[in-house]
Amino acid sequence: MRYLPLQSGGGFSFRQSSSSSSTAMASLPSLLSPAPSSLKFLLLRRPSSLPSPATSLSPPALASAAPPQRKASAQASAKRSSRPSGTTPPPPPPPPPPTVTVSTPDAAGAPPVATKKVLIPIGFGTEEMEAVVLIDVLRRAGASVTVASVEPQLQIEASGGVKLVADVPISECCDEVYDLVALPGGMPGSVRLRDCETLRNIMSKQAERKRLYGAICAAPAVTLLPWGLLKRKQTTCHPAFFDKLPTFWAVKSSIQVSGELTTSRGPGTSFLFALSLVEQLFGESVAAEIGESLLMHDADDNSKNKEFNKAEWVVDHTPRVLIPIANGCEDIEVVTIVDILRRAKVDVVVASVERHLQILASQGTKIVADKLIGEAAETSYDLIILPGGTAGADRLHKSRILKKLLKEQNLAGRVYGAICSSPAILHRQGLLKDKKVTAHPSVANHLACEGIDGAKVVIDGKVITSRGLASVTDFALAIINKLFGHGRARSVAEGLVFEYPRS
Repeated sequence: MRYLPLQSGGGFSFRQSSSSSSTAMASLPSLLSPAPSSLKFLLLRRPSSLPSPATSLSPPALASAAPPQRKASAQASAKRSSRPSGTTPPPPPPPPPPTVTVSTPDAAGAPPVATKKVLIPIGFGTEEMEAVVLIDVLRRAGASVTVASVEPQLQIEASGGVKLVADVPISECCDEVYDLVALPGGMPGSVRLRDCETLRNIMSKQAERKRLYGAICAAPAVTLLPWGLLKRKQTTCHPAFFDKLPTFWAVKSSIQVSGELTTSRGPGTSFLFALSLVEQLFGESVAAEIGESLLMHDADDNSKNKEFNKAEWVVDHTPRVLIPIANGCEDIEVVTIVDILRRAKVDVVVASVERHLQILASQGTKIVADKLIGEAAETSYDLIILPGGTAGADRLHKSRILKKLLKEQNLAGRVYGAICSSPAILHRQGLLKDKKVTAHPSVANHLACEGIDGAKVVIDGKVITSRGLASVTDFALAIINKLFGHGRARSVAEGLVFEYPRS
């Protein structure tokens, strides 16, 4: 017997359930802020059996330092916890390939364990932050995530202009059985999903068979409501579409779980949405482990942005920002920074340091750059921002063109910055001398400069750094604040449904 939380107003009520298909989320109220309007990140506790995220790295390994990754399945996690003390844990395996279901007995002859299968559909105008956070977080948890295009082609342009490439067309998903189908929002992306008859049939079967389904942002009101999949379900969505929901069942909460349906408000609640789905699929301990790897424990209100040696960033033209990307870059960091800066009307260029425009990000997301780095180097930029990621940071560091651009950026007194493991790139190029910085814990202690503890974002003159995934929204908004002022940053944050200081 389980109790499932239903959030309404400022608290939670619980209904009794005997259904084994609906995973109880009894711990979710303790993870969310008590006030429904608060969008604070989770403060998750690491299970005692899990290793610390801060790894011991020698200086030569700085550029390849990365956030910890969880094992590909709950079975692997159990094996790890039973390992005798003093042994060296094996390196984590890569994320499972999309659309592949693993079902094999272990060495002890235990029954087969099937990978949880998840479908995430995308279309023209899909909100890229919501789609990529879902894909990334669920794959970190060990789910086999299939990204399906509802368009005639696999490549789509998202609402903020980021180009994503799906794994398969939606027509190939008709006969599959999924443990979860989750819809990202965005406009006109939610309309494109709504108008796809194949997706409608998949979602209707999902709901009829009492399997998990969810939607965020505009998708609950624009997509699920016309399909009749919100009947007798408490639901939330983006404030701009809230009045479309049935009044009696509409709930102003960051996350709303109602039986098999989970809904959420917008890009600023994407992490909460994804982690709630992880908990329903895999359990509380896995959700806590993933939250730890995302540095969610560092995203509480006690962590502030800190600024030293204040300098003016304002320019007399539309700011131009370069975001170089490579295979292995953190997809959440790339997409979030690009999306948020473009919301503020910044001219953002995404440039690949690879030989091709398309790169494969750290969790298997396929992103298509605007230009190759050689073409992008023909223009000067007001800011150059490096995303993190293990392999990505190493490949960015090896780009001679990017090295030259960063050197010129420094000599010209223009702004540059990095997040997660990429401050190590700036350090190795001598661009952090006498600067106060922050970085991912696996990197920060090895930088030969003054690190600032307890800060999500650190600005020192014309250098900006941040810790990692859970602080990426704060990082992007801090850039907007420096370029345009607090008012513009707060306006963008409201559109994201992300809590931002009033002053």
